[in-house]
Amino acid sequence: MKATIPALAVLSLVLGGCAGKGEIDATGGITAVRSACPTVAVPANTGDVTLFDPATSTDASAIDVTAAMTNVRSTCNDAGDQIVTSVTFDVHGLRTRTDGARDVQLPYFITIVRGGGAVVAKRIATVNLHFDAGQARATASGTAETQVARSAATIPDAVRQQLTRKRKAGEEDAAVDPLSRPEIRQAVLRATFEALVGFQVTDAQLKYNATR
Repeated sequence: MKATIPALAVLSLVLGGCAGKGEIDATGGITAVRSACPTVAVPANTGDVTLFDPATSTDASAIDVTAAMTNVRSTCNDAGDQIVTSVTFDVHGLRTRTDGARDVQLPYFITIVRGGGAVVAKRIATVNLHFDAGQARATASGTAETQVARSAATIPDAVRQQLTRKRKAGEEDAAVDPLSRPEIRQAVLRATFEALVGFQVTDAQLKYNATR
């Protein structure tokens, strides 16, 4: 069953991941075809989280802990049948009250999205922020991993030939972008994956991030 993520449709790309670029040469063929590795991104409004005390308040005076995900990096191993992407990131936390040591566990997710909207896999883990007594700041690191079947991330040969076919001036389709054809565009989308990582925020936290 396919799932969609309309609330996260607008992505804040934090790095290019392993994706490549297609460039159209002088004869109309695409000379550089993108990698099968997924692009890594943080969905909008999930890169930071705010905890309140009391939890029902969103007043600035009630802010308890804030945390932000930074330094998101990825490596991709596409040598085998499974394309494995490893993601690492840092979390910087800030708390209001510093009386005593404290541990704050924050859930985060790693999601594989196919074709720009269909969620095909999701995992949730937690990262622990440890605040020493008297300290307002804490830093932690998190990791995540995704796997995509190479067969699913590979553009069919027939479509690849359409994308890379040389076009001579004067031919009927010389000036036509092959990606303007729905069947070609859909085939490329089906083979395109994104690895999305962010805090597993509640609906209320997501709304707060979007409207503050």
